[in-house]
Amino acid sequence: MDTLEAIQTRRSVRRFSDRPVEAEKLQSVLEAARMAPSWANMQCWRFVVVQDPAMKRRLSEHSVADSFVTAKGYKSNPSQRALAEAPVVVVACAECNRSGDTRGQQYYMADVGMAVASLMLAAHAVGLGSVFVGIFDEKQVGSLLGIPAYISIVGLIPLGYSLETPECGASRKPLDEIVHYEAWGPRAME
Repeated sequence: MDTLEAIQTRRSVRRFSDRPVEAEKLQSVLEAARMAPSWANMQCWRFVVVQDPAMKRRLSEHSVADSFVTAKGYKSNPSQRALAEAPVVVVACAECNRSGDTRGQQYYMADVGMAVASLMLAAHAVGLGSVFVGIFDEKQVGSLLGIPAYISIVGLIPLGYSLETPECGASRKPLDEIVHYEAWGPRAME
């Protein structure tokens, strides 16, 4: 699968089979994350790979804030099930002082975001599904995994073989709604 095909066909997967992820495939997706670009090549990302079923269940319990569930009217969060069900959960973290901090703007989120995007695209390319889970109790997850206080947890990525074929996915806005040329203004290419 080439890069553009992987980008165009990747979908978020929230239901996983119990089929284990082969060590070679896991290594490949972690290697893809390692190769992502970063601020001054500082490579601030750090990853915790969780495969223990009991720990994944405990992570799922801390995957969503009660206020989010109430505000959105959810009775349950599909991400919680994905965290408990997936054979692997990759916890994406950042050593924040190993990334840019200019004019009050911290870049560790961008650095880790690029690494996670690479990981998720590589997962899709080798036949695995994934989803980014960004709502969780950072303090509780950090405590469960023994993550030092100077490390920020950016996201949790359940990873494994999809239980079902994901649908085409959410439609995307056309380019003329999101792209401006030369300056903010008319959205049509001329």
